[in-house]
Amino acid sequence: MKLAVIYDSKTGNTRQAAEWIAEGMNEVDGIEAQAFSISSVDEEFVKQSKGVVVGSPSYAAAMTPDLHGWLLNSGGKLGLAGKLGGAFATEQFTHGGGDMVIQFILTIEMVNGMLCYSGGGSCGNPCIHLGPVGVNNNQEKHNGMELYKDNFKVYGKRFADKASELF
Repeated sequence: MKLAVIYDSKTGNTRQAAEWIAEGMNEVDGIEAQAFSISSVDEEFVKQSKGVVVGSPSYAAAMTPDLHGWLLNSGGKLGLAGKLGGAFATEQFTHGGGDMVIQFILTIEMVNGMLCYSGGGSCGNPCIHLGPVGVNNNQEKHNGMELYKDNFKVYGKRFADKASELF
């Protein structure tokens, strides 16, 4: 089963998070997951995918304008309706709006008819309700994406497990 991770990245942090999610997905038997920048999406792969996870850096506590436009313009032609949807974010500050980014992405996914994934607390620790958020060390030197690697990989594996169960 194919799963896609689609992202916009400005400094490489969101790209790294997307790759970790795809890596976690690929740990599940029978899953073929790939990560794509919005500038290089393999549309046929996405159309064949049963699930799509979308990610963005926080930009003024929202997804980037580029990702927002891409989602609005591409959702219908990629056949997102009926697919399992997920979201993730990266941010420069601990309270940089990553949770808002995820909520905006999930809202657009629902408008496109997707089924939105949340393992919530039912999967144990780490508890990832709406999607993982990573804080880079561009502004907070005590932080860094490597600190969040396991959360992104676990999320990817859990998402793939749920997609396998549903489809």
